[in-house]
Amino acid sequence: MEQRIKVRVSRLRDIGWTEWDPIGLRRPEGWESDPAADEYDGYLLRAAGILINGGSESEAVEHLVRGEAENLGLGITATTRAREHAQLAQLLWSGNTSMSSGALA
Repeated sequence: MEQRIKVRVSRLRDIGWTEWDPIGLRRPEGWESDPAADEYDGYLLRAAGILINGGSESEAVEHLVRGEAENLGLGITATTRAREHAQLAQLLWSGNTSMSSGALA
C-alpha cells in the first residue's frame, strides 16, 4: 500500500520565507498578506518531495542551490548552502527524518 504524506504548504512557506528567502521578499507582516506568497512554493514542494521519496538531504539542498543559483540567477555565494541547510533542518525538525510533524505529516 502506498503511503501518502501530506505537505502543509503554509508551514513550508513559514520555513521558506524565514530561513531561505533568496530574493529578499520577506516583509515584517509576513508572507500571509503578500501577493507573492507562492513565489517559492515550487522550490519548497520539490525539496520536500525529494525527502518524502527517499532522497538524501544533500539532494534536497542541491535542488535549492540550483534553484537559487540558476533559476533565480543569483549564483552561489558564501551563504547559499548555509541557508539551504538551515531550511532543510527546519523541514527535518532538528534531524528527525521520520517526517511525522512540522511541514510534512
